[in-house]
Amino acid sequence: MNASVPVERAARRTLGKPALERRTNVKRFLATLITGVSMFTGSIAPGAQATAVSIATNGGSATATATAVGNADALSVAGATRGGRAVSNAEAYGNRNGSASSRSVATADRRGLALSNSVADARGTRGGHAIADSESIAATIGGIAVSNSEALATGTHHGIAASRSISTALSEFGESFSNSRAESNGIFGGVAISDSDSSATTFGGRSTSDVRVISGAGWRASATSNGEGIAISGPSRTSRAAVLAESRADRFGQSRAGVSVVEVRP
Repeated sequence: MNASVPVERAARRTLGKPALERRTNVKRFLATLITGVSMFTGSIAPGAQATAVSIATNGGSATATATAVGNADALSVAGATRGGRAVSNAEAYGNRNGSASSRSVATADRRGLALSNSVADARGTRGGHAIADSESIAATIGGIAVSNSEALATGTHHGIAASRSISTALSEFGESFSNSRAESNGIFGGVAISDSDSSATTFGGRSTSDVRVISGAGWRASATSNGEGIAISGPSRTSRAAVLAESRADRFGQSRAGVSVVEVRP
């Protein structure tokens, strides 16, 4: 179903109020966890900073890795319990004129498997500036959740590039796969902005969401791309959302691209 109908309304109508409330509660728990860790680590100072936190209990296995290079910060959190396995990886790369931030969270319960990977890469050269922000969340109860997020930004010759990518995979005794990628390239005074958001949620089924957003701006031009993909499935059902948004402009031109896909199968 490709529509502009609000996601919450569509989910409530097809999956029912209890399923929607469970999805909301999981996301609320993850938001609280990230906020708590952020308060514990303190404010991000200039330069590179990486933080990895892993928690395992009741036969669970958790692995968290974080890498930050240059003007970048990376946060990785993994939690597992009751035989679950969670693997989280966050990478951030930024040079002198680039700023990168990467966050990754993976949680698994009841022998579930959660894999989360987040990469942010910002490169500003020859007077250019770049910003990259990436966030990946994978959470499961007795199923499989895989989330990948990439934000790549390159600004050269006084160009400006900004990329933002968010990927979320949530499953309850099912399989969910989410991939989000945002690429932007600004050159010769051009401004390029990319925003990508991917979400896959399932309750006993299988959901896949793939979103790729690209923007490129040349001589004093501006290009903006926005892409959103949401896949939701119920028991024994399969849903898939695929999104490609691309915008390019040159020589004082202005270009915009926006794509939104919602696939709901109860």
